[in-house]
Amino acid sequence: MTKNNQAVIEPHKKGSKIIRGLWFTAGTICLVLGAIGIVLPILPTTPFLLASAACYYKSSSKMHKWLIHNKWFGEYIRNYQEGKGIPIKTKIIALTVLWVTIGVSTVFFLERILPTFLVLPMQLMMIIVAILVTIYMSRLPTYKPP
Repeated sequence: MTKNNQAVIEPHKKGSKIIRGLWFTAGTICLVLGAIGIVLPILPTTPFLLASAACYYKSSSKMHKWLIHNKWFGEYIRNYQEGKGIPIKTKIIALTVLWVTIGVSTVFFLERILPTFLVLPMQLMMIIVAILVTIYMSRLPTYKPP
């Protein structure tokens, strides 16, 4: 379907009530983390909002519609879903927070919380994840407001 010549993604309600309930719960957790990320710079907002939209898409058409039309969150999600991308400022902040968090975690925290034989594999895994997220984010279109 289209609305004002833009693609509208229609949520569906397939699956059992238990599975939809789990999706709904995950969506709500992601939404709360995304909202916290607005005021707490260590949490990236956009990825949590996109995850929340995906979870609500699978569980509740009412919550999905509310989220994509929300005055604070909706624009990010609609721009991403419509293929317009993510603003450059959001990309820069997300990647900066990602790399700072990964760097601090790999250097300072892993050695204190993990057995010695697990430190290097976890450091490598975290760096690989950061590289993959960086590649993904850099390939996303950059949204430029009209």
